[in-house]
Amino acid sequence: MLGLAAVPAIAIGIGVTAMPESPRWLVMKGRTHEAKRVLIKVSDTVQEAEFRLSEITKAAAMDLGEATSSNHSDWRGQGVWKELLLNPSKPVCRIIIAAIGINFFMQASGNDAVIYYCPEVFKDAGIQDKRQLFGVNVIMGVAKATFVLISAVYLDRFGRRPLLLLGSIGMAVSLAVLGMGSKFLQHSETKPLWAIIVCIIAVCADVSFFSIGLGPITWVYSSEIFPLRLRAQGTGLAISVNRLVSGVMSMTFLTISEKITFGGMFFVLSGIMVVATLFFYFFLPETKNKSLEEVWALFEDKDTTGDDQRGMQMREM
Repeated sequence: MLGLAAVPAIAIGIGVTAMPESPRWLVMKGRTHEAKRVLIKVSDTVQEAEFRLSEITKAAAMDLGEATSSNHSDWRGQGVWKELLLNPSKPVCRIIIAAIGINFFMQASGNDAVIYYCPEVFKDAGIQDKRQLFGVNVIMGVAKATFVLISAVYLDRFGRRPLLLLGSIGMAVSLAVLGMGSKFLQHSETKPLWAIIVCIIAVCADVSFFSIGLGPITWVYSSEIFPLRLRAQGTGLAISVNRLVSGVMSMTFLTISEKITFGGMFFVLSGIMVVATLFFYFFLPETKNKSLEEVWALFEDKDTTGDDQRGMQMREM
């Protein structure tokens, strides 16, 4: 089982060798001609590539300041941690809250723990046959993979916020239903089939809503909102919170469930997702159809309508 994980890892490693450098990183290093070549490859037209390059160049000059914009290659991230943690401006503060918040709730949703301990959950619900437990895991995996693909197809059509809010609301409802089903089965001596089916549907719905919302969007959103000079350290900080919360949830899920039962745990997770939905609604602005440079203006409360219209016009050319 562990050895098979090497196969996709090797494939990804080979694929990375064919990836071009980020145009923004190249601009930061003063390698503008290389950045233009990369943008031409990933843009529909040369005009669109040139427009993007000009936007990136302007953003780099603003981000790094006049002192470093003349010699980007000398910049090594000086002062970034101070700006992130010790003396953040209001826009940076909002960005940090948004990035850490979405990564925190991704794992606080308990999705990983539900997947890890799904067999234990259904054993408690009355399913003892190993083949049936395996079947439930297969169904859950298919549902998860299917909705990841749906999210990939519609993410840029509907935007980040609608899918994120849909996913978090769906998870809250699914976890609440799963909690009620688990509580019912806990106090039922007969373990009726319909209640078990409801729990299976609720688990599949939970991972499906996660896969259409928090699962993919967390990574997309975290990489979009940080400005150039803060992106590496800021994204690293947010992902560190993500992995820390994931570890805490995975290590405490069974222990807490033994104290308050699986049903009680699912009600707690449902409550967390209600809080997550409110957080996403009030603190995460929409980033659809906005360049990475325009996103900064969202957290400064600036109007980017004009920039959006110019960007769309260039894309249509």
